[in-house]
Amino acid sequence: MAFTSFYFLFFVALVICVYYAFPKNGRWLVLLAASYAFYLISSPRTFLFVIFTTVITFCGGRYIGKQNSEHKAYLSQHKEELSKDDKKALKAAVQKKKRKMAALILVANFAVLAAVKYSSPVLEAMGLDDRFDLGVLIPLGISFYTFQTAAYIIDLYRSKIEADRNILKFALFVSFFPQMVQGPISRYDQLAGQLYEGHALTYKNLTYGAQLMLWGFFKKLVIADRAAILVNQVFDNYGDYQGGVVFVALLFYTIQIYGDFSGGIDIARGAARMLGIDMTHNFMRPYFSDSISEFWRRWHMSLSFWCRDYIFFTISLSKTFGKLGKSLRKVLGDRIGKLFPVLVAQMATFLTIGLWHGAEFKYIAYGLYNGGIIILGLLLEPYLKKLISLLHINVESAGWKVFRVLRTFFLIVMGRMFPKALSFGAAIYMFGAMFRGGGAVPFSEEILTLGLDAADFLILLGGCIVWFIISWNQEKGTGIRDAIAERPLALRWLLFLAAFAAVLILGVYGPGYDASAFIYRGF
Repeated sequence: MAFTSFYFLFFVALVICVYYAFPKNGRWLVLLAASYAFYLISSPRTFLFVIFTTVITFCGGRYIGKQNSEHKAYLSQHKEELSKDDKKALKAAVQKKKRKMAALILVANFAVLAAVKYSSPVLEAMGLDDRFDLGVLIPLGISFYTFQTAAYIIDLYRSKIEADRNILKFALFVSFFPQMVQGPISRYDQLAGQLYEGHALTYKNLTYGAQLMLWGFFKKLVIADRAAILVNQVFDNYGDYQGGVVFVALLFYTIQIYGDFSGGIDIARGAARMLGIDMTHNFMRPYFSDSISEFWRRWHMSLSFWCRDYIFFTISLSKTFGKLGKSLRKVLGDRIGKLFPVLVAQMATFLTIGLWHGAEFKYIAYGLYNGGIIILGLLLEPYLKKLISLLHINVESAGWKVFRVLRTFFLIVMGRMFPKALSFGAAIYMFGAMFRGGGAVPFSEEILTLGLDAADFLILLGGCIVWFIISWNQEKGTGIRDAIAERPLALRWLLFLAAFAAVLILGVYGPGYDASAFIYRGF
C-alpha cells in the first residue's frame, strides 16, 4: 500500500475513526491490528519475517530484563554483605549472561537481514543468482525494524530501559505501520509509551498531522517525482551523456532524494501525529549544513544517531582502541595516536551507513567517501586553522558561512553519484564523463530533451523556491505550522486548498508512474 495512493489515505482515515471510537485503554490494539493489516496488504509473502524478529527479540529482551531486575534486587538486599570485589564479580557474571543472549538475538536478526538483502551480490558472483533470488523476499522495512530492535536489545543490555512484558504491545512497537515503509528508526523509550497509551482526539493533532502529510505529498509528487524523470533518463543511459548534462542530473538527484525521502517521512510522521503520536525527526534541513559531519547530524538523523550511539561511541571509547592509540603515539605522534580511536570509529560508522543502503560496492564507496572526507578534515584541521589565520578570514562573517554551506553542498552532490549510479563502475565512468568536453553546458537546449519541458522546469524551480523559503524560516526558528495557526481561518483554508490543488494538479502521475517507488522503500 503506497503512501501516495488514495488507498493509503482511506486506510489512515479509517484507522483514525476506529482508533478514537475505541476506549482509551484499548486503542493500542487498534494500532496493532492496523499495522498488521498494513503489512499483510503491502508485503504478504514476508509477513513471517517481522513475526520472527518480534518473537525472538521479545523473548531475548525478557531474559536480559530479568537479569537486570534480579541483579538490582540482589544488590539491594545484600548491599551491606557484599564487598567491592564481590559486587564486581557478580556484575561480571550477569554481564556475561546478558552479553551471550544479546549477541544471539543480534546475530539472528542481522543474519536474516543479510540473507535477504545482501546475498544477491554473493550469489551473482557464484553464478547462482538465476537459481536463488532471495531479493524477491526482502521484507518491507526490514532494515528499519532490524536496527530498531537491535537498539532495544543493546539498550536493555546497557540497563538503559526496562524490558517490555507484553508481546502484543512489543509487536506494535516493531511494526507500527507509518514507519514501516521508510522509517524513521525509532527508540523504544521515545516511541513505545506513546503507542501504548490512548491519545485524546484534538483539533491540533489532526490539523498539524494533515498539514505535515500535505507538505510531504508536495515534496514527493511535485518536486521529487518530477526531478526523477530527468535523473532516470541520464543515469539509465549514462553512456549517452557527458559534461554539464551529467552534473545537472546529479544535482537533480540531490533534490529528488531529499524530496522523496523527507516527503515520505513527513507523510509517516503526519499520519502518526493525527493519532496523537510524535515520531522522531529524521531531517533538520540538511542542505544548510556547513560541514559533512553536520550534514550527517541533519540527514537521516535516526540512522546517524543509531550509528553514533552503537558503533562510534562503542569503538572510540573502548579500552582496546584506547590502548592501541597510546601505543601508536610513538610511531605516528601524539595527535594522530590520540585521534586513532576516533578515526577508526568514524570509518566503521560510515561503512555501516554505506552497507545499510546495500551490499554493492557502490554503497560501500559512498560510505568511504563520506567517512574519508570527515577523517581528512580531522587530520588537516590544525593546518586549515593556520591557513585561515594567515588569510585573515573572519570565520564569523556571513560570507564565510555561505562559502562553507556551498562547499559542503557541492561535496554532497558529488557523493550522490555512488548510490544512484547503476554500479560503481558506472559511477566512475560518469565522473569522467562529467569533466570531459563535448557535453552541453548546464541548462542548454539539450536539457529540454531529457523528459522535462520548460513548464516542468518552471514548476520545479517554483517548488524549490517555496521549499527554500519554508526551510529558511524554520532554520531561523519560525514554527511554520504555528505561524499558520495564528492566521485568520479564511487565510488558513486558502493556504491549505492552494497546497492541495498544487499537489493534485502539479503532481507527477500518468503512464509509468509507480506510487510505491519511494527510493528508501527498498531499504
